[in-house]
Amino acid sequence: MTWPPSEPDDQRAPSASTPLGGFAWSDPPAENDQAAESAGSAGHPVDQGAPEDAFHDRESLPADQPAIGPPVDRPDDDGVTPDRLQTGRGRAPILPSWTRTRAGRRAMLAWWVMDAGYALGYHTVRLPKYVAKTVVYAPIGLASSIARVLRWATAEQGNRELRQAAADRNDPATWLRLDKQRERQSRWRWSVLLLAALLSGATVAAVLALEVRIPDEAWWALLGVSVPLLARAGRPEDKPITDRVSSGPRYRKLTAELVRRALLSIGVGAINQAVAKDQHAISFPTDIHRDGPGHLAIVDLPYGVDAAAVVARRVNLASAMRLPLDQVWPEPAQGHPGRLALWVGYQPASKMQTPPWPLLKSGSVDVFTSLPIFITPRMETVNAMLIFRNWLIGGQPGSGKTFLLRLLVLAASLDARAEIRGYSFKGVGDFAVVEPVCAEYGDGQDDATIAKAAALIKWLYHTECQQRAAKIAHFHALGMAPENKVTPELASRKGSGLHPLVVFLSEVQELFQHPEYGAEAGELCEKVIKLGRALGIILLLDTQIPDKDSLPPKITRNVNTRVCMSVRDQVANDMILGTGMYKAGYRATVFEPGNDTDSGDAGSVSYTQL
Repeated sequence: MTWPPSEPDDQRAPSASTPLGGFAWSDPPAENDQAAESAGSAGHPVDQGAPEDAFHDRESLPADQPAIGPPVDRPDDDGVTPDRLQTGRGRAPILPSWTRTRAGRRAMLAWWVMDAGYALGYHTVRLPKYVAKTVVYAPIGLASSIARVLRWATAEQGNRELRQAAADRNDPATWLRLDKQRERQSRWRWSVLLLAALLSGATVAAVLALEVRIPDEAWWALLGVSVPLLARAGRPEDKPITDRVSSGPRYRKLTAELVRRALLSIGVGAINQAVAKDQHAISFPTDIHRDGPGHLAIVDLPYGVDAAAVVARRVNLASAMRLPLDQVWPEPAQGHPGRLALWVGYQPASKMQTPPWPLLKSGSVDVFTSLPIFITPRMETVNAMLIFRNWLIGGQPGSGKTFLLRLLVLAASLDARAEIRGYSFKGVGDFAVVEPVCAEYGDGQDDATIAKAAALIKWLYHTECQQRAAKIAHFHALGMAPENKVTPELASRKGSGLHPLVVFLSEVQELFQHPEYGAEAGELCEKVIKLGRALGIILLLDTQIPDKDSLPPKITRNVNTRVCMSVRDQVANDMILGTGMYKAGYRATVFEPGNDTDSGDAGSVSYTQL
């Protein structure tokens, strides 16, 4: 507003003639300003030549007119400077982000070592070639260095061209001034050169007269330093002594200009229109920085543009950046829907070496704490929880569902308290490796196996859930289950019967689509998912696309951890992750199934809703 409203102590008692129950301006404007505003409001012309205010607030009102409503602008915090108000906000981290995690430090160190080792080996092999070039160019460099020193002493460089121009213009006065200037410069330069020569000669004579013995190492060191320098001075500009390690840039550094150009090239009309009106419509709240084996750019898109619109055009974005598709990874960033996190790796993800699973050779698991399961394209480990969670893994054939489910079962087997039961309906022995640690296991598509799996679901609900619920109520009365849930202490208590119970069902659509057992198994499984979570029962399911025929919709809605492997379309994506996740930017359609002929390509990456 043009002037601030009155303070509460200065307010007058409300009256019927005072608008808004006593609201008024405390400091009226100057008479000239008030007259000008009154004239403008009454329809009288105002001097158009008068300078406008530096700041114009469209909510300003003259003092003699009634206010339509109370002020909507928040008053400034008097007595506190803006910089003090913002203390601690938006500060850059003291240490780079890659130094905060062990995986980031390891990736950065490995990248440095790899680059240094490659460059060292490359140049070591070509060392004889470099020595030959040095021997050829060093004498030329010595002669050219002497010529440069003499040319510097004569002070002809630059001055000669100016004198020639003066002679061409028939300007003897300018020519004489330039020549005198050259003579003054040349005089002290020759003096410096002569003094340096005398000092050098005297030093050599003193060394010879005093018979000072200089170690051979010093002569070799002098030769090793001077000869490469002379060779560098004598080589042609377009013929370096050392060969280039790479014929082209292996990695294009991520810059703000590159990001802006790429965003303007992907065909999002709202971005192009906003930038055409305001070149600063695309902004960067933080600096572009290293993040693991790559660079990360946090981008604030123009108003009204969400990050999902850019994620949907990942192929166009990679094309605009002239990089492989699996080297460019855009995703929604924290803050607001219009903030984009664009990570670009040093090399494509397909060429990166995936770090081994931390629990592959050693370690133990506590299902009540998070455990390492996933790896991001930035080669960072992502932890996930098993307890109080039920998992649904979906995707097209060959996308890696079985690998992930087996990994979860193996992780649970590392907790001595966990009881594992499960069935696989593929019949190829995918889970045969975990059979020795399972209390109940079956594999096959026959009716007998499906009947046993249905009996397992019935036992979980009618027997196990009921018994565990009664025990939780008992321990809650004793103050040992404060949240009416299983605790680590109760799970470890001998004879409590509340140990973690992990049940896995692979290709579960075979069970739910069975004409005899499917309907009842689906209904009871839904109840187990709802009740068993707090009772220490963990249900792990994997399936093809979970439509209403292969998986009951209520099961999909109640599972609280969903993993989407590679899928073909938006419908399948939202069936697994939930309605609206595709539009929010979580799109598993960008992934590809694994290559069955390549043992190192077990499956695709995935999106997970934890």
